[in-house]
Amino acid sequence: MPVRKYRRDKSEVSCCLKYLIFGFNVIFWLVGGAILAVGVWAWAEKDIFNNLSRLTNVALDPAFILIISGSITFMIGFAGCVGALRENTCLLAAYAIFLAVLLLLEMTAGILGFIFKDWIKSQATNGFQAFIIHYRDDPDQQNLIDWIQEQWLECCGIEGPKDWDRNIYFNCSSADVGSREACGVPFSCCKPKPNEIIKNKQCGYDVRKQDYPGDRSVVIYERGCLRAGEEWIESNLVPVAGVAVGVAVLQILGICFAQNLRADIFAQKARWH
Repeated sequence: MPVRKYRRDKSEVSCCLKYLIFGFNVIFWLVGGAILAVGVWAWAEKDIFNNLSRLTNVALDPAFILIISGSITFMIGFAGCVGALRENTCLLAAYAIFLAVLLLLEMTAGILGFIFKDWIKSQATNGFQAFIIHYRDDPDQQNLIDWIQEQWLECCGIEGPKDWDRNIYFNCSSADVGSREACGVPFSCCKPKPNEIIKNKQCGYDVRKQDYPGDRSVVIYERGCLRAGEEWIESNLVPVAGVAVGVAVLQILGICFAQNLRADIFAQKARWH
């Protein structure tokens, strides 16, 4: 009796596609977890979990933004990573849906931002005003506004240094109650001096006083952050647009790859039956 040889059918699931999705999303999973951990740690350091009333504006709280963005990135990375590794069609479908919804929201935000530029500008102004008012109340907001003024845009205030009069510590009337920072600006408004290793934290004292000796423009930035932000966007429009298009392309590829992998899995299951 002749021996019939059976040859194992070659799998239709592409290993290359499977591990490409897995490897790509492992990075997103880890990055999302790290961002989420930093946000939770920041809230724990500020004791927010035990005193939620300290949140003046949750939408402008940097730690809250980190928690939300980290959670979204973590969920998307988890669905793509585990879905590809385990060949789980439900998780792959969730991964594709997450990316599609995120892409749709980004496109909607971009279109609305272009149409309602004045409204966006108004919201940015209101947000910056809130940062100035609560500058000493929240260390995260303080670090953020210092980074914007000192390192990113090299600016001071919204329209200029006078906007720091909105803060109770830097208001000129605070001199009557003994505030040393009255009629001044934060150190992040100060221009760096040549060969300066450690920045003088008191460099902004008294610079807005009428009798201030010397030229203020030499000591501090007089350009407002709103105008500086507009100029930065105009000068970096091509790189910003390139990054946005690149992110959109990656998301579209992720959706297509996930759907292709699902199709391969369904085809393989059909062969089994």
